Amino acid sequence: MFRDVGRPVGLMSLSPAALVVMMSLLAACSEDNFGDLQEYVTEVRSRKKEPVAALPVPKTAEPFLFRVEQIQDPFRRTQRDDEAGDAAQCSANRPDPNRAKEELESFELDALRMVGTIRLHGELWGLVQAKDATIHRVRTGTYMGLRLGRVVAVEPDRIELIEQVEQRSCVWEERQASLDLTEPADRR
Repeated sequence: MFRDVGRPVGLMSLSPAALVVMMSLLAACSEDNFGDLQEYVTEVRSRKKEPVAALPVPKTAEPFLFRVEQIQDPFRRTQRDDEAGDAAQCSANRPDPNRAKEELESFELDALRMVGTIRLHGELWGLVQAKDATIHRVRTGTYMGLRLGRVVAVEPDRIELIEQVEQRSCVWEERQASLDLTEPADRR
């Protein structure tokens, strides 16, 4: 158990059998066990490469320049106010905006159906069934339908109306329409 002082310490101090064992262990560690990894890498490299989609071009925002002179004075008349004043003087057949709406004006004319007539105090009234199954009495001058339809005549087999339709700003056109007895509302 004495150590030889003159002998160098390291690989040379080992016995030849120990050297052979160490060399065989080193050779076993250096063996190539990466075959499956190499196959995967070659497979990935051989795949068809898809082109990368181009990045979208960013939209450029237009700068906004604030100018005080572009602000409208709330106490000064504008062109819109002048147009509103002109609308009060537009076409002669313009409907009365202050007239109270009647109950049958909340239904489309196609949803109304004439179901009969009745004579009250010498005047012929039409009986109209609404979509909600209620029956209403109408006479000349009654309004019905969404297009300001005014009853102009009540006949035993039909109710004749004139509708007012706005064609463009402040230009109104009159159209004739009618409801026939026992048929769904047909627009003519």
